[in-house]
Amino acid sequence: MATMEITTDVIQELRHRYEEAAIKCSERCLYQSSKWAAEMLDSLLPIDDSDSDSDSESPMDTEPTIPPINPYLGAQDPTEAALEARETHKYLLAKSYFDTREYDRCAAVFLPPTTSPVPLTVASPNPKSRQSRTSLKSKEKSSPFQPSKSQPRKNPYPNLSQKSLFLALYAKFIAGEKRKDEETEMVLGPADGGMAVNRELPDLARGLEGWLMDRSAKGLEDQGQGWLEYLYAVVLLKGRNEDLAKKWLIKSVHRNPFHWGAWQELGDLLANNEDLKQIVDRLPRNVMTLIFHTYSSQELYQTTPETYRDLHQLQALFPTNAFLQTQEALLYYHDKDFDKAAEIFNEILATSPHRLDSLDHYSNILYVMGARPQLAFVAQIATATDKFRPETCCVVGNYYSLKSEHEKAVMYFRRALTLDRNFLSAWTLMGHEYIEMKNTHTAIESYRRAVDVNRKDYRAWYGLGQAYEVLDMSFYALFYYQRAAALQPYDPKMWQAVGSCYAKMGRVEQSIQALKRALAAGAYNADGGQGVGASPGSGTRKILDIETLHQIATLYERLGDEEEASAYMELTLQQESGGAPVNEEVNSDEDEYSSASENAAHSDDEGNHSDDEDARQRRRKPRPRTSSFGMQNDDSTASETWHHGTGPTATTSRARLWLAQYAFRQGDLDRADQLAGELCQDGFEVEEARALMSDVRARREGGG
Repeated sequence: MATMEITTDVIQELRHRYEEAAIKCSERCLYQSSKWAAEMLDSLLPIDDSDSDSDSESPMDTEPTIPPINPYLGAQDPTEAALEARETHKYLLAKSYFDTREYDRCAAVFLPPTTSPVPLTVASPNPKSRQSRTSLKSKEKSSPFQPSKSQPRKNPYPNLSQKSLFLALYAKFIAGEKRKDEETEMVLGPADGGMAVNRELPDLARGLEGWLMDRSAKGLEDQGQGWLEYLYAVVLLKGRNEDLAKKWLIKSVHRNPFHWGAWQELGDLLANNEDLKQIVDRLPRNVMTLIFHTYSSQELYQTTPETYRDLHQLQALFPTNAFLQTQEALLYYHDKDFDKAAEIFNEILATSPHRLDSLDHYSNILYVMGARPQLAFVAQIATATDKFRPETCCVVGNYYSLKSEHEKAVMYFRRALTLDRNFLSAWTLMGHEYIEMKNTHTAIESYRRAVDVNRKDYRAWYGLGQAYEVLDMSFYALFYYQRAAALQPYDPKMWQAVGSCYAKMGRVEQSIQALKRALAAGAYNADGGQGVGASPGSGTRKILDIETLHQIATLYERLGDEEEASAYMELTLQQESGGAPVNEEVNSDEDEYSSASENAAHSDDEGNHSDDEDARQRRRKPRPRTSSFGMQNDDSTASETWHHGTGPTATTSRARLWLAQYAFRQGDLDRADQLAGELCQDGFEVEEARALMSDVRARREGGG
């Protein structure tokens, strides 16, 4: 993104814009967007008055200065202004109903219902009429969410201002969502499988399409304010018409660029970084696009120098903004720099102790760090602030999970979902808990719901792979692992899981390629995101993962290629003393296999992070704590491992024993005797080493 120049005029313009957004979002009961705009306004860089020509000793300096009038407040269109003035008393009545959560009454102020919401009589069932109604419904099932092609829709709404019409239609939408949640009842219960729907959506889709087409036919399309376009896009999203929804969201942000809710909905439609690149050129050129680009990059795990640069540029303009601080913390979180992320969240908590937004991410960080006292403290603060917020329930659930009280953790995650069915963290974390409780089928359902909420959640895809691997359904597990690896191509854990599935399926060559990709990803992360072989002349020696190296060697042995097996066993052994130069073959195989797997997963989002749920998503086969830097070392020993190597471990000793036996078979008795002697000193595989030394001695004596 281009560099933004910060001047007094720019700051004053942004003050007016965010003030307008906060007021107008509040008028339309878009409270989250109004809160966001108000926080941006409050954290905006103050205007420097040091160059003022007024006398500093003048008594007028003690009097408050009247700020300039905001030119954006009020309706710009005279017709809209007249309509709003005529509807003032009704608008105030409707908004009061909305604020007291009487959504149907709010909508009825401007749009009186044509039929009673409750049937007054119950007619006797007629099989023929029921069948005809069913056939008509089936024909028109998808039409409300598609643009009409056969005949244009008619505008069904009376002549209202856009503000009043939006409030009435939004109230209808919220009323339908409320009834849908009431019909769904228990989380993961019998009715929680998509059977309950928002029954207001078809009428809203038809009505909004007719209103927008009528405006276009009258040549009034350019006079739209962006609010009804946003609502139409939201309705289309509920009907899974994402392409058309994206079109109307782009129109909405052009006409009303400081409405954050529209930008969030647009960000949810981006599946990968390529989608973000394609859409950037179609967006308006202002500070909101820069904020959106930074937010979307974080959501897509793009922890690149460009993302950090854009974020710091925004923080220079909004130095105390908690939202931007949270984005920075989440970038470090994705980069597995948990200490830095926790430090930023601590600063946010100290400045705004009652702010619960994104506190569930902070609890995940503390969980992975094993910081139980800090997690208990955060849970107490959140509970004292609002115990019935989804974020609070997730924090408390993480605390109980860290105490291995998984039933209580599930109870709090369910409570979070009762409050908000679309709260992503709760679905994913509840899936982790069901995995711990060996309830695999319920875990699968939880992960599926998480993926439905956000297809970019690689942890849910990975969890699905784990669950199907437990059920010995390797083909399904492979598919989900590939989706996770496509979203996180620089996370070695994803590729290790893919390689393990291929090995179980007997596809040894593909398993080797995936494991080589895991080695390359680990080296990429260890090099600070510079990539394998970024500075080939530097002679840098990287620690590679011994488990992966040994696994590749055994797979080559299965193929009968003892020469390659020997080479990777040697690499495994070299990690004891501080690593070895990265094999160029690993890097070359990485590119080929990465593209193949990403195509198989239908997603090629780029990122350079490791999984942040290692402590929660425990593998069934425990790994040694002295694993290499490329693996998921979340503690301070990683830096020591980088410099000093792994030292003798059970894995390196197995490699040493294999090399000793291989040398014996090749007739290299000195090498075999040396390796066997080292095994005896290390204390691993001692009996086999002694037997091999006896065989070496016997062959020497026989040969002599």
